[in-house]
Amino acid sequence: MAQITVTGEKSRALGLLDRERTLAGPGFNRWLVPPAALAIHLCIGMAYGFSVFWLPMSTLLPGAPMCAGQGFLAELTSRSCNWSVPTATHVFEIFIAMLGVSAAIWGGWLERTGPRKAGLIAALCWGGGLVLGGFGVSIHQLWLVYLGCGLIGGIGQGLGYITPVSTLVRWFPDRRGMATGFAIMGYGGGAMIGSPLAVWLMARTSQDGRPGVATTLMILGGIYFVVMAIGAFGFRVAPAAWRPSGWSGPAARLANSMISTRSVHVRRAWKTPQFWLIWAVLCLNVTAGIAVISMASPMFQDVFGARLLAPGAHAGLSGAQKAAIAAAAAGLVGLVSLFNSLGRIFWASLSDFLGRKNTYFVFFVAGVVLYGLLPTWGHLGLAVLFVASVCVILTMYGGGFATLPAYLADIFGVQMVGAIHGRLITAWSVAGIVGPSLIAGLREQQLQNGVPKNLAYDSTLYTMAFLLFCGLLCNFFVRPVNEKYYMNDEEIARERAMQHETLVAADAETSARGRFGLAGVVAWAAVGVPFAIALWIALRRAAALF
Repeated sequence: MAQITVTGEKSRALGLLDRERTLAGPGFNRWLVPPAALAIHLCIGMAYGFSVFWLPMSTLLPGAPMCAGQGFLAELTSRSCNWSVPTATHVFEIFIAMLGVSAAIWGGWLERTGPRKAGLIAALCWGGGLVLGGFGVSIHQLWLVYLGCGLIGGIGQGLGYITPVSTLVRWFPDRRGMATGFAIMGYGGGAMIGSPLAVWLMARTSQDGRPGVATTLMILGGIYFVVMAIGAFGFRVAPAAWRPSGWSGPAARLANSMISTRSVHVRRAWKTPQFWLIWAVLCLNVTAGIAVISMASPMFQDVFGARLLAPGAHAGLSGAQKAAIAAAAAGLVGLVSLFNSLGRIFWASLSDFLGRKNTYFVFFVAGVVLYGLLPTWGHLGLAVLFVASVCVILTMYGGGFATLPAYLADIFGVQMVGAIHGRLITAWSVAGIVGPSLIAGLREQQLQNGVPKNLAYDSTLYTMAFLLFCGLLCNFFVRPVNEKYYMNDEEIARERAMQHETLVAADAETSARGRFGLAGVVAWAAVGVPFAIALWIALRRAAALF
């Protein structure tokens, strides 16, 4: 415990996890913060890779029947039948829903408690939730899987997702988009690391024909807890009024880009039209993008089928040819993950120059055009153009997530941007349910109406283009916040006191100016090497497309 004097307060003991203990010292370098954020996001980003568990989870009891004939409640506790794939996938829906709910509920608390405590609790929930879920798999209790991986893991997802936001925004006022892009790139790339690792672990831990799902979940839970805890302890909070050397404020070229120098309280932010317009912008962008992610492999196979093997080929495929088509589709999924991840850092960094609102204009205009062209590429059998269009779409899907925190900081100020971001992420929870359901429902409707499989996605893709056009309109109407919503000086002082921002131990002009040094090299290598290995694996899988 340490003693520290707070202006206007009595001397009090500080715990290891208190926000005050994370205040950066004179020798700290701000480039150590993004690796800490990446350590957390690369772990929780395994959410996108959970599909590797669905089929193995449906074959845990060799020779046993499926639970399809039982009621849902009976399936939750049955130990004598195999879970169906649709039942297993509810885990994904639960933790995506809980991501938004937990981020909204605890966003304000996170701002005051700091990134170290929030990050460690996120590690406990995500890592511990996977361990509990693995135990549920080992005793074949589906309700425990839902509780561990879904509910508790989802809380870890939400806290972990928003933990780095306000910290990064304050450390990089000159490069808000790039800084948050680095962190949120990790969420898009987490599956590239976690999925191959999970597949390898399941193969190594399978016994007597039973896939090693339980052991794999427990091992991953332990690994993720350690990595996320290291990331949480790597965070440092920027001293109040800290700025990079030589930087005095937004550049002249961005003078008219709606970058606010004042802040809106989270309690007022949701009452502004800007909050709901940006909520709709995110929801519509994510609905369109996640629909493609959820159906990328079957859509590719349905649209092109045998033509992937030879132009003009249609029917009479052998087992080997069907396997080759499936491999090509798997390559598309690998590319989707890759471009989803890289698009986050690319577009978020570009938004520092284009401005956030203009960047979203690019997303929506290009998205409408590309979604409108996808059916044409399919009809003409132009698989390469189809794949290229999907990859560009997915860069903008990921870019929408990564650019969002900087957009919110521009509009609502930095004081409570993490809490506001937490509430706005509920748009993702809604889109995560609506998007996959919409594309699957429209496809099924087309098939029931006698539409051939290769044409069944046309109306769906045109619907997605329309949703993006609606997003374009919402983004157009975003304007600077009305003066009445900003916090006054007294409110700012009270909020800073609650966040203990009075604990500035050094002049903001001289504090936290340390060298990058060996610590920086080690920190970036620790997150960069696994990402590079995963990138190589993804590229090798994608080679099947060509």
